[in-house]
Formats: sequence, structure tokens, C-alpha cells
Amino acid sequence: MRRLSLTRRLSLTRRPRQRLRIANQNIMSSTLDRSKTVFTAVCPHDCPDTCALQVSVENGRAVSVKGDPDHPPTQGVLCTKVSRYPERTHHPERLTQPMRRIGRKGEGRFEPIGWEQAFSLIAEKVGPIIAREPRAVLPYSFAGTMGLLQGESIAARFFNAIGASQLDRTICAAAGAAALRTTYGGSIGMLPDFLAESRLILIWGSNPITSSVHFWARAQEAKRNGATLVAIDPYRSLTAEKCHQHIALKPGTDGALALGMIHVLLAEGLVDDDYIRDHTLGARELAKRAAAFTPERVADICGIAAETVVALARLYGTTTPTAIRLNYGMQRTYGGGNAARAIACLPSLTGAWRHRAGGLLLSTSGYAPVNGAALERPDLRPRGAGKPRVVNMNAIGDALLAPGDASSDPRIEALFVYNSNPVAVAPDSAKVVAGFGREDLFTVVLEHFQTDTADFADVLLPATTQLEHLDVHRAYGHTYVMLNRPAIAPVGESRPNTAIFRGIAGALGLTEPALYESDEDLARQSLRWDDPLLDGCDWSDLDRARWLRLALPDAPLANGGFRTPSGRCEFWSSALADAGLDPLPDYLPPRESAEFDPPLAARYPLAMISPPARNFLNSTFVNVDSLRASEREPRVDIHPGDASARGIVDGQTVRVFNDRGEMRARARVTDRARPGLVVGTSIWWRKLASDGRNANQLTSQALTDLGGSATFYDCLVEVAPVAAEIEETV
Repeated sequence: MRRLSLTRRLSLTRRPRQRLRIANQNIMSSTLDRSKTVFTAVCPHDCPDTCALQVSVENGRAVSVKGDPDHPPTQGVLCTKVSRYPERTHHPERLTQPMRRIGRKGEGRFEPIGWEQAFSLIAEKVGPIIAREPRAVLPYSFAGTMGLLQGESIAARFFNAIGASQLDRTICAAAGAAALRTTYGGSIGMLPDFLAESRLILIWGSNPITSSVHFWARAQEAKRNGATLVAIDPYRSLTAEKCHQHIALKPGTDGALALGMIHVLLAEGLVDDDYIRDHTLGARELAKRAAAFTPERVADICGIAAETVVALARLYGTTTPTAIRLNYGMQRTYGGGNAARAIACLPSLTGAWRHRAGGLLLSTSGYAPVNGAALERPDLRPRGAGKPRVVNMNAIGDALLAPGDASSDPRIEALFVYNSNPVAVAPDSAKVVAGFGREDLFTVVLEHFQTDTADFADVLLPATTQLEHLDVHRAYGHTYVMLNRPAIAPVGESRPNTAIFRGIAGALGLTEPALYESDEDLARQSLRWDDPLLDGCDWSDLDRARWLRLALPDAPLANGGFRTPSGRCEFWSSALADAGLDPLPDYLPPRESAEFDPPLAARYPLAMISPPARNFLNSTFVNVDSLRASEREPRVDIHPGDASARGIVDGQTVRVFNDRGEMRARARVTDRARPGLVVGTSIWWRKLASDGRNANQLTSQALTDLGGSATFYDCLVEVAPVAAEIEETV
């Protein structure tokens, strides 16, 4: 039978219940190899692709994980990391039993205990704190799993029920999410299904070869079909090397480039007047703002040629259809929210939304009808408790070191960490380590491995991996909701997060029935089944099919329908105006830059960014031997001119430092890094780096303009050789 092209397969339209029958047939056909059993599952990691998996199990052990060929976004393809999932699940260093600390904080010395003993110890230590001041208890979690159940369901209910402080979970994407919310009304955009039909794709602040392999496959098909690919990135990444053009702007200047493009588009009439009139708000005000961003000024800000600004705007304004793949790296500087807003205005100016292969994709997660209130139950918070204290996760170092104020912000006395490794991933590591090292801080960590953070635990609890528990998922790079059922029994004595928090609640004597609902009950509540996007499907349909495609039109914003208060794409944001903020996008320079702080730049003249290494996903997979062997060791890329000025040669160990700290890495002298930029791929576990530090020893706790997100790429450093001699390259 002739195999359909990717574009053709993705363009097929079926009603959901027709898809259900096909999915069930595919699941059954996957078990034809009688020597092993194959289970369908979902990748849980912080990646837009949210792949469907086929897990082969022999004698109760996962032996292989492959992409499901019947799931249209996955197409049978997985990234290198997740294809090694059995190696991670059955790792010899996997935590398999509860433990309690017997050494000093950070030493990582533990002894095994039973589950009931662990729960009793937690209740003994945390119970009096809750009784005295529940706000002294803080959860710390993020996207170690993107699952709706093992993320924030029973865990959120537990912390709501005891009246704990709340965590502002903003470390990754909050600035970009705020930009979409104030411009489009939510995390919505174009569908990736039809990308192969695009004629121009701007890959802006993204390296999809590393971070979104299925988007890259579609972009490559578009390229074969004649599309032009342009990468906008300070660093010549693997993706940028394979695009037709690479625009290497200075870090944190993306907003200026977008406003410069808007300037040219409006000046030369390369806009869709009808779409602007019918579906946008604030075009005149935006034009006045953009008038100041001449190509010459933008060139000076971005460190590129004025002709590049003009040519890019003309290419964008004269090509149909055009797509922008925006990613979160460009929003990790002080002005990241405004920059994302400015870029998000572009497709509404040109009417790119009219075409199913046109528009902008940052996140599609806002389409999924997640029933957050039912999962997290904010109504469980004690009556009369007042507004909860909120701690921004990017400032966890300062928060743990703060002396506390009994009248407003009591000192944090108990910390529960799950789905995260803050000692490695949170900014300003020296403060984070000092905070976690407090002997008077009682810390509970749910983990798969003894990570940098786990070394500081008082009680360390073994959690299940994705192959061992039930969960429901949405995606932020496609429009399917998906069900994961366990393929193997829990390894050792490990338990799902949901079961662990039920056990803690029981030990504390909490009686709220919602704290003890089963995972099956949670799964049934996880989505709003009456939402039109589910097109009449219910829990039984998802349970049977394992995934459902949301009932969206091919071009969801072709006729407007934005989710803002006005129903339009808001160039001038009413929400920002109501909050007393600038309602128009603007360029805000990085706080750590010669433009904003000349004295600081004189001492630390190099900008540092720390994008993910190809074989790591944040700090996940760093301890998988085969993947760490591919990365070899911490490295920092530096431009030949910058290296020569500092007496640095390729392969030499260097110190990268600023006022917050230092790290050591192997220098790679390469013009992939633009002049004035160093690139330290991340995030290494501190304990697996030769000097016990990683890039976050250098990053700050400062926040973005919108969303309170992290400013990892707003970071000035200096680099110096460790020794005069050239060290042997490992």
C-alpha cells in the first residue's frame, strides 16, 4: 500500500469518534510480536512534542521505548533522550525505598526506612508547623512530569487543605505565557499540522533539533517543498546551521528586532489592512511606538546590519503563508515578555492567521480544556485564612535565607520538593545551596534518583516514573489530550506522587475526602468534558483510544476569535492598561548589558546564555550514562576573537565568573558564538561536574518584565584560562 506523505496524513480530517476506532485498532495491532507485550504510553517531559510511546515489556521489565507510528504528531519518532527511557527507569542508582538523612545536609548520607516510618516522621516534624503557622510550609515543584495527575492534583489539594504558602511556578515560560495572554488571550496559536505548507518559517529563539524534533521534521519537509527557513538566535545552533539564513542578534534584543520589522511593514504597506481593521486592537498606537524603531536604531541595538532588518521585514511581509516558531529562550531576559508581545503582533499585522500554515506557535496548551479547579481544589484552603503567601520559585534562594516576618511572611520551616531539582536548576546557586543547607529546615524530596537536591533531604521518598503510573497529558506543541497507563509495576517500593501525598495526608490525620480520591477518579475529573473542543467525547473515549484530537479548525484564528477581553489581537492590551503597565510592547534592554549598566559591563563584558544540551532535558537524563557520555563534560563556546584577547585556546579549562560565583568548563573556540557571547550548554548536575558547580552559579534571581519569569540569559560574565598550558581535550 502506498504510504501517505507526512503532509497528507496530517491534513486528513476525521471526527473524533472515527479516530477512536482507528486508535483502538492500532493499539491491538501493536501486540503482534508474541515474545513481548507492548503498551501505549505518553512522554511526560517538558517538551512541546508530548510523544505517544510504545513500551515493550519482558518479564515485567521495560526493554524498549519507541515512538508510536499511529499517533500523528509522533509518527514513530522519538528523541535520543526518551528512546533511552528503559535505561533511566531501571538505572542501578534508582531510588527504590524511603530513606532518612543520617549525615549533614548536602552530604547525601541516608539510611533506609519503611513507608509508614517515613510518613510518621514527616507528620511528627511538619504537623506542629502546620498547627502553628501553615504558611511556613512551602511546596517546590515544576515540570519533571507534565502530567495532570502526578503534577498538581493530590499534591495541590494537600497544600491547599493545610493552608501552605503557594509557589509561583514561573521558572520556564511565564514571560512568554503572559505575552500570549495579553496579546491573544491565552496560550493559543497556529497548529503545527500544516507547517509543511509554509513558504517562510522564522525559527525565533528556538533550536528544535534539540527541543522539538517533530517540528523540525515538518520544517524540513517545508524546506524540501521550497520554503525559506530563517533562524534568529545569538548562537549558531544545530538548527541555525541548517537554515537558509541565520541572524545572530545580541541576547535580549529580540523585541527591538520585532519592532523594527513592524516599522518597515507599516512604512512600506506590507500589511493586511482588512485583518487589522476587523481583528486587532491598537494598530495606530502600535504604529506610533514602532515609528521610533528605525532600521538603523535597531541595527545598533541588535548588533546586526540595518539592511538585515529591512530584508527580513520585506521577506516576511511579501511571503504567504508565513509561520513563526517562537520559543522560550528569547524571553529569559528582563524584557522577555515585551519581546514576545512584539513578535506576537507580527502575524496579525500581515494577516498570516488566514492560512492554516501561517501564524505563530509558542504554545498550544491553552486550547486543552483542563479542569484545573477540579484537580487542584483551591476551595479546600481554610476559611478565614486570608490571601496566601506566594513565593516566586526563581527566588527560592532568597526565600529560604530570609529571616521571616511573623506578621506577613513567616520563615520557611518545611519544604516539599517534587518534580524538580532546584539545587541544580534554580538561579543563583550559591544562595540556593545555602538555603537548602539550613539545619533548621525540614525538607522532604520525592525523586527517582539521588539528585543534587535529594542530597539535602531529611526524608527522601522514591517516586514512580512514567512507565509505572497513571496520568493524563495535554501538549504545548500539538492539540491532542492523551492518557498514560502504567506498563510495568512500580520499581522496588516506589509510589506515584499521588499515593505519596495521600500517605502524608493520612499520617497528619487530615479527613478531607478529596485528599484520598483514586488516580482513576482524578483522571475522570482532569478535563472539562462538556467543552466543545472535545466534540462530545467523554472519559470512556479517552480511556479506550488513549488520545483525542481537539476539534479545532485548521486555521483557528483565521477569522479572529482571540480570547482577549475585546475578542481581538490586542496590540494595545487592556489587561496591561488595567494593571497600570505599558499597554504596548516595547524594547527593554537586558539589565546586565552595556546599554543598561555600563560599569557592570566593563567588569564583565561577555553575555552568557545557557541553552539545553542536546542530550539533557533541564537536569533530567544527566545521570543516564550513555547520554552523559555523549555530552562528555561541561563546555563553554567562545568566539575566536574573545578567546584570543584572553589567551584562551581550544580545549583549555577556563573559569567563567561574575559577582555571584564561578564555574569551570572546557573551552570550545568557535564562531558559532557571536562576538561578546559565551554559551554554556546546560544543565549539569553539580555533583557530576568536575568542580561541583554548573551555569546557575552565575545566573541571577532577577525577574522578567511580565510573568515574573527567570532571567537566565540576562547574565554578564568574564572568562579566564585556568592554566597557561593547553590541557588535553577529553
